Amino acid sequence: MRFMMLMIPDVYKKPTSPGFLPDSDAVEKMGKYNAELQKAGVLLALDGLTPPSSAVRIRFSGAIPEVVQAPFPEAKEALGGYWMLQVKSREEAIEWAKRCPAGANDVIEIRRVFEADDFGEQTR
Repeated sequence: MRFMMLMIPDVYKKPTSPGFLPDSDAVEKMGKYNAELQKAGVLLALDGLTPPSSAVRIRFSGAIPEVVQAPFPEAKEALGGYWMLQVKSREEAIEWAKRCPAGANDVIEIRRVFEADDFGEQTR
């Protein structure tokens, strides 16, 4: 089963500059964690995301899509990155997430990725 672990960092709740970079110590710890995932053979992909202050959104509410530049005052949480894991169970994904060197008040959301078989005959 594939699971995506989505990092929602507490630091992105506060305004940051578009050039914001995480603390070098945190980057080093996360690098070691990522190496553990890779060594265990469960890591398929990962990426960190720049802060919401550098984002743009495309809203589809009418005939013409609307481009909206950051900041987004209505946003309460923002993604800081993700890991795509191939593991045997949801519980295994949870165990990997619990080992993450996340900061205080950071959150990891875990979601299973749809597979073609989930949709039956309509995707074949």
